Amino acid sequence: MSKVEVVPAPDLAEPLALLEESFRDGEPVPGPFAEILRRSVEAGNIEILAAQTEARTLGVLVLAYRPNISACALFASIEDLYVRPEARREGVGNALLTAAHKRCAARKISYLEVQVEDKAAEAFYTALGYESETGVRVLSRSLVIDDQTDRADR
Repeated sequence: MSKVEVVPAPDLAEPLALLEESFRDGEPVPGPFAEILRRSVEAGNIEILAAQTEARTLGVLVLAYRPNISACALFASIEDLYVRPEARREGVGNALLTAAHKRCAARKISYLEVQVEDKAAEAFYTALGYESETGVRVLSRSLVIDDQTDRADR
């Protein structure tokens, strides 16, 4: 494999297509959400990094930056990381994480988190120095969105 270069995605089309293929079974991201994502990238709240070789995108990492009130500092989270199956175990994921670490260092961010859903992802991150957080539990709740409330707030 040729040398992998990780760069901020020049546009969102190819990285989104790769993420849609992986996480959404090929279903396109809805236009309004793509616009929110584009604005978040423009504002610097999200970075989308693309691992490329020979003008082909092999992997994508979505990095989100947020303030943490208790630490009075920014922290970052890896929202999505995907490497094409044929490029796995070739250093693409490692290159994406290394680039994310450099982006965080440039912003003076010393805490980077990721949530994983399977053992393979956990093993990947653990091999690169990530550790489980003791005493942390992730809870979630789905909320009903009322279109009427949306219109009333405008």
